[in-house]
Amino acid sequence: QVQLVESGGGLVQPGASLRLSCAASGSVFSIRAMGWCRQAPGKQRDLVATITRGDITNYADSVKGRFTISRDNAKNTVYLQMNNLKPEDTAVYYCNADRLVVGGLIHRSWGQGTQVTVSS
Repeated sequence: QVQLVESGGGLVQPGASLRLSCAASGSVFSIRAMGWCRQAPGKQRDLVATITRGDITNYADSVKGRFTISRDNAKNTVYLQMNNLKPEDTAVYYCNADRLVVGGLIHRSWGQGTQVTVSS
């Protein structure tokens, strides 16, 4: 099992920055990719950014140029640097980790989420 704990959310004004952190523990050696999703009230959970073990990254179009995902393997932590935040970025942000398990299957673990609110 992999346990994920997010931190760094909060209430900020438009144009501000936040840095989210996600610390992984447990069977971290089996993690092949990590990422961030977000869910606003009444909406589906959407992909924000992903990063693989080989540091291949992918971003949603809505955050390209503003958000940066990175990882520190020594600390088993993934980060999401969010710049120029907009009100539409308001959501609960969830960290996830894809872990290779028996049979070559991928199991996705989720954190509890951290609230990001962007409002003037």
